[in-house]
Amino acid sequence: VQLVESGGGLVQTGGSLRLSCAASGFYVSSAAMSWARQAPGKGLEWVSGIYSDGRTFYRASVKGRFTISRDNVKNMVYLQMNSLKPEDTAVYYCGPTRRVDMTLSNEDLVGQGTQVTVSS
Repeated sequence: VQLVESGGGLVQTGGSLRLSCAASGFYVSSAAMSWARQAPGKGLEWVSGIYSDGRTFYRASVKGRFTISRDNVKNMVYLQMNSLKPEDTAVYYCGPTRRVDMTLSNEDLVGQGTQVTVSS
């Protein structure tokens, strides 16, 4: 299993970013996939997830601002982030999950993550 996250960067409050997660070694179409983030000095926090049947879920603080999607042909998962806030600043990771609550643990992380910094 290999995962490569990309698309992070520095944006101002209210800006947008689109994160990408390229997967290999398995098919994202067959897996429940999640995005999680880790802010400096804090633990890993689940952000969003998408089931193989297309159902999507979000943590309350990002609902309405973030959209998770999947491209089965490219075997990639995306996270469109709009109306970004300083509290969204973190390293973002993606990964398959088998947990009922779709969370990821540090042991699940395979990729290097992508840094998102939102300036006020």
